[in-house]
Amino acid sequence: MNQQIKEQVAKAVKVLREGGIILYPTDTIWGLGCDATNEQAVQKIYTLKQRADSKAMLVLLDDVGKIASYCSMPDIAYDLLEAIVSPTTIIYPEARNLAPSMICAEKTIGIRITNEEFSKELLRQFRKPIVSTSANISGEPSPRFFSEISEQIKGGVDYIVEYRQEDKTEHKPSAIIKLGMGGEIQILRK
Repeated sequence: MNQQIKEQVAKAVKVLREGGIILYPTDTIWGLGCDATNEQAVQKIYTLKQRADSKAMLVLLDDVGKIASYCSMPDIAYDLLEAIVSPTTIIYPEARNLAPSMICAEKTIGIRITNEEFSKELLRQFRKPIVSTSANISGEPSPRFFSEISEQIKGGVDYIVEYRQEDKTEHKPSAIIKLGMGGEIQILRK
């Protein structure tokens, strides 16, 4: 891992530990992030996005082994996780150990395992789940590149990661699959 990534991960971890919001690259599109266990930090993102807190946000983790700390894992989840080849958010039942507003009324939580270099290292060092939500005001299109992120969003965060700002690779939001306790699978976005 290069020195630039190490330095920026260290800065981002410091901001997350202080309850701040970061703007960072993920395995899909640029995201707004904070400590997913810190209710005040989560509320800052809802306020910045002008989004009702009844609209769920997802969390990123760096390792499949950490998922069970934050929700129930139906048996089918393990098979599904092994088969996934592109970024996929799975909505799990019985969410727990997260900020209250991260858990929707159905008691579910969307979790995605990232394999992107920066976000994976960030999660490894932070050691907690990080919110990942598109870097836009609610209702506006999700920015495809860093250059499309509004000044309002950039001005509302505590730290902007420099890594990958010039990247023009087309990324799209993740697929979304919802799991039920009985092993039911519902595809919400391909």
